[in-house]
Amino acid sequence: MESEAIKRSLEAGGLRCTPQRYAVMAFLTKHASHPTAAEIFEAVNRVDPRSSRATTYNNLRDLVHAGLVREVAVEGRAARFDVKGMRHHHFICDRCGDVEDIEWYDVPRPASASLGKRVLRECELIFRGLCTKCAPKRASR
Repeated sequence: MESEAIKRSLEAGGLRCTPQRYAVMAFLTKHASHPTAAEIFEAVNRVDPRSSRATTYNNLRDLVHAGLVREVAVEGRAARFDVKGMRHHHFICDRCGDVEDIEWYDVPRPASASLGKRVLRECELIFRGLCTKCAPKRASR
């Protein structure tokens, strides 16, 4: 995502384009590895040492609330972050915790009656198992 596109997406999400927020979005758009908040902070801080841990974490929270970034919860491990772009699901490795993008599969929306008074915003599948790096390790035991 180019500089102007990042600025437009922030504005469309109702967020001011601060240098720190821009740096977080720019990092996420260039790294599809689903980094943790700590990894994002370290990378952003290397570029701009004035950016604090709290500012980075607050910006991530704001980006998630604005719908620009997705937080991928990994049980027992640090959450990972992903720029919302093309729709996709996630695969989480039970052993190493790596998060990979999986092709989008349409999931039928349940009838509103089956949700009671809940309002469905979105639906994402999370696949769990062993990634290609960890699967052979299991067989060798």
